[in-house]
Amino acid sequence: MAIEKDNTTESPFMSLTIDYFMAPQSPWTYLGHQRLTHMAQAHGATVRVKPVDIGGQIFPASGGLPVGQRAPQRQAYRLVELKRFSAFLDLPLNLHPRYFPVSGDDASRLIIAVAEHDGEAAAMRLSGALLALVWAQERNLADAAVLAEVLHEHHLPPERLAQSQQADVQARYQAHTEEALNLGVFGAPTYVLSGELFWGQDRLDFLERRLALG
Repeated sequence: MAIEKDNTTESPFMSLTIDYFMAPQSPWTYLGHQRLTHMAQAHGATVRVKPVDIGGQIFPASGGLPVGQRAPQRQAYRLVELKRFSAFLDLPLNLHPRYFPVSGDDASRLIIAVAEHDGEAAAMRLSGALLALVWAQERNLADAAVLAEVLHEHHLPPERLAQSQQADVQARYQAHTEEALNLGVFGAPTYVLSGELFWGQDRLDFLERRLALG
């Protein structure tokens, strides 16, 4: 049976496009993902999901540090903010997930494969599911068997997992990362609209104001 490409958020008449530089292991990306989805729909905007290599390339190039290498004060306040935003947004979030830190590379490539074959709307839904693995479901984002389960749970073709390991997908992952670096992205999530950067889910109010301008 043929699989129809899902283009429900894409239209030739849409003039607003948000480039969504994200990392599927990021709690801040998780906290902002649902709101971004609703915001884009409300304003008739297209979201292009662009996973990036946050720990391997973005942080080293921009001075960012993995959580465990940050000053104790920063680590402690991060937990305060995560708890605060989780309560405010009414989103479940485990402050000390079983599988974190965790590599997001395979999940990122899977998002890219789904975007290529099934459309950006499907990639957005998959992104939300993968983010929830870490922060709400205590599942291993880096486990191929878990990724296969998520594809099945969201009615996506199982062959996407093998396709995600192909050279063209890795090249696209690298291209997204290089694009982010060239734009000045230094953390995830970063939303880019008409060349303007909005870093962090706590900047979504400003993104919405910019969307309202058209």
